[in-house]
Amino acid sequence: METKLTELVNRLQSAAGDNLKAVVLYGSAVTGEFSEKHSDINILCLVERAGVAELERLHDVAQWWMKQRNAAPLVFTREELTRSADVFAIEMLDMKRHHRMLLGEDFLDELPVPMQLHRAQVEHELRVNWLRLRQAIVAAPQKRKVHLGIMCASFPVFCALFRHAAIALGQEAPHGKRAAIEAVAALAGADPSAFYALLEFREGKRKEKDLDIEAMLHAYLEFVEVATSEVDRLLDRR
Repeated sequence: METKLTELVNRLQSAAGDNLKAVVLYGSAVTGEFSEKHSDINILCLVERAGVAELERLHDVAQWWMKQRNAAPLVFTREELTRSADVFAIEMLDMKRHHRMLLGEDFLDELPVPMQLHRAQVEHELRVNWLRLRQAIVAAPQKRKVHLGIMCASFPVFCALFRHAAIALGQEAPHGKRAAIEAVAALAGADPSAFYALLEFREGKRKEKDLDIEAMLHAYLEFVEVATSEVDRLLDRR
């Protein structure tokens, strides 16, 4: 990964020149949960200007990066990032707590994250992603691989939201996906077995042929439904 990151920074500097102020690595690559099979390498670029001309200069770098199965880098100016912290409180809090500077000064330490808006975003995102999960199940053909794919695609999102639900409810931030699942299972009194099974599958500890995918999907959806409703109720009481 280090060779790839060094090349990325070099390409970004060559393309953007003085407009590039900082490059940040964030996400699973700095939390110790990176999986080459399942994880992206997440990058944020801080720039002086983000007009069409400046963005177009980054096109070739983004194309090279995306061909290696990574998301295109996020591009922000300093002012945009600060103003976005109220609507992206979850993402900014994660980034602030877990990041690595690949280029430039660490500006994230000074980034204010409004925690009163964090709680509202947690409630909103849990509801939205619960409904997206339902939609995906409704739209999907009833095939094992498709159902497993639905769970694998939504799993990182729900684990992040479970972690932030615990934070919003005044608990210490759970470290890692298993701890986030455990925290919400305890809060909601829900059965986390499907999430644990999926985590072990992602970690390579269980094989697809050994999974009862249809039973997992039922338990997975039920856990999300119960957790969402209970977190919503608990947050409304605060």
